[in-house]
Amino acid sequence: MSELPRLVLAREHLQLGLTPKQLAARCRAGALTRIRHGVYVDGPAWAALSEWEKYRLGVSAAAETFVAPTVFARHSAASVWGIPTIGYGRPIYALTLKNDGGRSRAGVKRHYARFAGLDVVERDGLLVTGRIRTVLDLAAYTPFTQAVVPVDHILKADTTRGLAPVSKEELLFAVEGNYTAAAAQRIRAAVEFGDPRSGSAGESYGRALMWAAGFEAPALQYEIRDRSGRVSFSDYFWAEGRVAGEFDGVVKYMKPEYLKGRTASQAVVDEKRREDRMRAAGFSVVRWVWQDLMSPARLESALSAAGVPRRRARSARRRPE
Repeated sequence: MSELPRLVLAREHLQLGLTPKQLAARCRAGALTRIRHGVYVDGPAWAALSEWEKYRLGVSAAAETFVAPTVFARHSAASVWGIPTIGYGRPIYALTLKNDGGRSRAGVKRHYARFAGLDVVERDGLLVTGRIRTVLDLAAYTPFTQAVVPVDHILKADTTRGLAPVSKEELLFAVEGNYTAAAAQRIRAAVEFGDPRSGSAGESYGRALMWAAGFEAPALQYEIRDRSGRVSFSDYFWAEGRVAGEFDGVVKYMKPEYLKGRTASQAVVDEKRREDRMRAAGFSVVRWVWQDLMSPARLESALSAAGVPRRRARSARRRPE
């Protein structure tokens, strides 16, 4: 994530040399964008942000409007940690230590949490739940298909932020005493399914959708050699049917570490040639994009047409002696 634009606070209008009326006029002209009451940001800079970045900036904006110390949690804490989540338009999530039902207003949802055992960290000037607690909360209170995404992420090192990987054992150890039996069951399902080999949030979400649709779990980052011995790595692979699956996240055609000096158009051409080599080696290749993940029926139809195997019933997985 690039550096976020600075927030402009109405309460600091004297330091800014602007009156409240001037701030409002700049907002009407598009020079500023109002994020929350009394909190603005440069208009063009806001328009250039991704939805993920806008949400992250919204968390900081909310923090500027609260007087009492506030601990951000779930998707809001994840945005501060750089942990990917699925879906846009979510409220800001914060914790309350009073078990009175909490108060949710102005786009902020508050959830009760017991102070005992609560891991709180200051990061980027904000109070947030710790990485493990954040991921466990997401696994406990979001659908399985979405919960797999943050779990996969935390199982590998975050080299961009210098954060070490967390093991499945560490995640499961932190469940005890902090969740109901039902929530703990949901967490275990997501953690057990988690895989650090997943290459991106889109790959994680796609894998979870496949499983929910009844397909066999694929091998990840599978090495494929063509007849000349040239190696390619497929995002997904199913040995039964010899099917390779590829998720086309647009971001990878923009990241310098992926492009390696190539233009985006050259990267697309190279991907096509790589796919041709896989087909020539006798593999079927099925490819999908984010829009397909947002419509799981389309993904399921593509996988079925490519011959991706369905899971066998539990009673059929072992032949009788």
